[in-house]
Amino acid sequence: MSAVGRFTRSVKKAWPFEVLPRTPWARQTPTYRQASPQLISAALARSQARPSGNWYVVGASTDIGAKPFGANVAGAELVCWRDTGGEVRIGPAGCPHLGADLCTGTVDRGHLVCPWHGLRLTGRARPDWPSLPTFDDGVLVWARLDRVGGEEPTDAPIVPARPEPPRLAAVTTLRGTCEAVDIIANRMDPWHGAWFHPYSFTQLEVLSAPGEDTDIPEELDRFLVAVTFRIGRLGVPVIAEFTSPEPRTLVMRILDGEGSGSVVETHAVPNGHGRDGLPRATVVEAVVAHSDRPGFARAIRVAPLITPFMRHAANRLWRDDLAYAERLNIVREQKAAGTAELLTPMRETTRADRRPPAAAPGSAPTD
Repeated sequence: MSAVGRFTRSVKKAWPFEVLPRTPWARQTPTYRQASPQLISAALARSQARPSGNWYVVGASTDIGAKPFGANVAGAELVCWRDTGGEVRIGPAGCPHLGADLCTGTVDRGHLVCPWHGLRLTGRARPDWPSLPTFDDGVLVWARLDRVGGEEPTDAPIVPARPEPPRLAAVTTLRGTCEAVDIIANRMDPWHGAWFHPYSFTQLEVLSAPGEDTDIPEELDRFLVAVTFRIGRLGVPVIAEFTSPEPRTLVMRILDGEGSGSVVETHAVPNGHGRDGLPRATVVEAVVAHSDRPGFARAIRVAPLITPFMRHAANRLWRDDLAYAERLNIVREQKAAGTAELLTPMRETTRADRRPPAAAPGSAPTD
């Protein structure tokens, strides 16, 4: 490598930002030709066929403490808390006595006390109150619901590999009117990033994508993406991969560039249906950031000041992406009902005879 090349490389390592060109949003390179619906559907189908062990994310590890925390999985209302040893306890949110909402109760000496009549639950299973297997990975808390999942249970959830400390972790939770699969389908479309989120992403190019086969090995089933994270007029270019280790999880991992090794985990949790009969789902996104820069270790000391900004950025993205997921749900229901195909016979007929429809008397000619 020449002296100039070494100097350029050292400058980029010390200063990972680049000044972004002023490209109007509408003049970006279109990505609809690459975003094949068949390819996206095939990737989603392979994801949904993988085992989950019946594990569901219920919240951030920091959300669950000495106060009851409520969660909903496929219509099952759960209550979560920590006992005096710091172990997570999870079970039905309805009191076995008269059905009071245990999420409004109190934790006393590690036991959950019902607010209606003082019934005390230790967190261990009893005949009228089954406790659930739990797993705390240090970032997220999971519950295993075998009746909901219906799969062969596993001892632990499939937790993606995360960067070693020092690291920063922030968890964001939002709820949408859609199915959990719609949230994962959103992440199977990396091509929408620079178009739908221009405030965060630019210069996005999908370098490689899996095919439409059903038997692609999991280690090859990934999207490889070059993308620049936008910070005003500055950008940070990276190479990232998107993978789905289980049906309700999609992981973006930075392979090269600033923050190499950092991951963004998107977890989709079904919530059942609302009173309006429409499906509900929760997205729980965990950003686990890492950097080899010396200053990053110092940043850990002020993590409470940094993580709110990380959550704010994730909130903004997912407000948009939930609109995307909700639209996917509507389109799927329209197709199932046949309403999306109402115009298909007209289009097919027009193409078949290659003639414009006859104009109505007194109307202007059609082109």
